[in-house]
Amino acid sequence: MLEIEPIGYIQSPFGEKFGAPRQPGLAPSVRSYIELVEPYNDPDALRGIVQCSHLWLIFHFSETAKAGWKPLTRPPRLGGNEKLGVYATRSTHRPNALGLSAVKLESVETIGTKRRLVISGADLINGTPIIDIKPYIPYADCIAEAQYPGMEQPHALNLPVNFLDQAQRFITSLEKRVADELSSLISEVLKQDPRPAYQRDELRIYGVELASHNVKFRISEVAIEVIDIKPIARSL
Repeated sequence: MLEIEPIGYIQSPFGEKFGAPRQPGLAPSVRSYIELVEPYNDPDALRGIVQCSHLWLIFHFSETAKAGWKPLTRPPRLGGNEKLGVYATRSTHRPNALGLSAVKLESVETIGTKRRLVISGADLINGTPIIDIKPYIPYADCIAEAQYPGMEQPHALNLPVNFLDQAQRFITSLEKRVADELSSLISEVLKQDPRPAYQRDELRIYGVELASHNVKFRISEVAIEVIDIKPIARSL
């Protein structure tokens, strides 16, 4: 019997699938944390890891695992109109609900008996179980001639991000460091255009959960407008 258990869990600003980057590295400055759990937080297991600039994360699609796998899926990059086999996509609805992401390792932190990895560029929802961590080895993992027509790297929206009055008032009410981090996070995520490919209504207002805040926004041909920002109250 195959048994797999998490070695840790990720803490990220992405509270839901909508708004999370569709691939790793698309929001490179966004920081996340991997909290390792016993016995996998043994300091010996981390020996030498600080020499790695990047890591592979193997993780569990815990949010969609119960729904089971689907042999066909509609990749967002293709507008949601064309179906491809699950093995030709990065769909979350996979036979074993496992995912793979490359991230940048920023540092390793020790807080008492707790150990965590500080990473950037992750595309994982907060609370995602981490199954394994491996070093990214450039000579073996970087395949310069690799191709997949139709799946080229998307371009970020070349639009200004404007915080409207209500949103700006909230930002200015925060301590400067927090305000800078939150506004930077919002701008970087929204420039990736989290809207579904088949839904580009300029008048529609969308909501996304980022860093425990509900962010209301809309995107037109000339600008990205952040309309409102409200903290999300968590029940104890």
